[in-house]
Amino acid sequence: MLFRSTALDYAAALDCPRIHIMAGIRPKDTSDAVLYDTYEKNLAFAAAEAAKAGRNVIIEPINTRTIPDIYLRYSGQALALIDAIASVDGIDGVFIAGKQSEFFSMSIAERKRSMEIVVDEIGKTSCVIASCSDQNMDVVIELAKHAQAIGAPYIVVHAPVLHFLPTRDETLYQYYMTISEQVDIGIAMWSHEDSGYLMSPELCARIAELPNIVAIKYSVPREMYVKLTRMVGDKIQVSTASEVEWFDNIVELNWRLYLCSSPPYLFQTKVDRRMREYTDLAFKGEVAKAKVIRDSLNPVREAFRRSRPAEKPPAHSKYW
Repeated sequence: MLFRSTALDYAAALDCPRIHIMAGIRPKDTSDAVLYDTYEKNLAFAAAEAAKAGRNVIIEPINTRTIPDIYLRYSGQALALIDAIASVDGIDGVFIAGKQSEFFSMSIAERKRSMEIVVDEIGKTSCVIASCSDQNMDVVIELAKHAQAIGAPYIVVHAPVLHFLPTRDETLYQYYMTISEQVDIGIAMWSHEDSGYLMSPELCARIAELPNIVAIKYSVPREMYVKLTRMVGDKIQVSTASEVEWFDNIVELNWRLYLCSSPPYLFQTKVDRRMREYTDLAFKGEVAKAKVIRDSLNPVREAFRRSRPAEKPPAHSKYW
């Protein structure tokens, strides 16, 4: 509370953009693990509060000749703390090589390498969902097998474009069944109007009976995904790539998976995690509190919408 009511007040009065956070003296008979955990949590709290006020925090390792018992004494300590706090963005998983990555412009080797990099970097701490979407079934299966081989627990496969095929449900069922028979990891369907059609809730529910179909990214009108959610129950996770609808879908449909689009990265920073905050509150049933935080992001949503040039969504998101 002292940081919030004193340091931030002084910074505001002086119009100072940065606040120096001192680590303090090491208490006797306290383990390094307890000291680290306490300092990391306090620093993360201070950084988050400062960010809300539009200010940054800085830390300073001090040599032990100047202050013999200071806690933060090495540059390596400081870098580790910064890295730890910067990594806490409230994102539980990463979708690899989807449309935002412009997978359609990548070679097979590049797509495989992007999967490998992400699995190597975060595979032990976060869920990885590798996009294996392609018009060529052999490529889909090759990528799916590669994802499984490197340790990715899930893949997502976009419904393909189907030319001259007015009756397509059986073809799509066989398509997903063939893929499911080739790997032993979880598969998420993906239906979007880019395919030239939308998979019906009835077809999706049928495909959901396949043993390793675990989810669907269902980029469709709300009435369609509401119907599918009620049809499949907890058999698979139904989600849609809309942050605007996410809060309502948690509250009204008991959704627990945001699959997936870029707002968790675009609307959050290392220390401003309001999307995660309103999500967690809504999960716990604290709807009124969650709604206040959700609504506080409206200026961010509007700024993003107004600054987005026509026909350049991936470039705009990456620049943002």
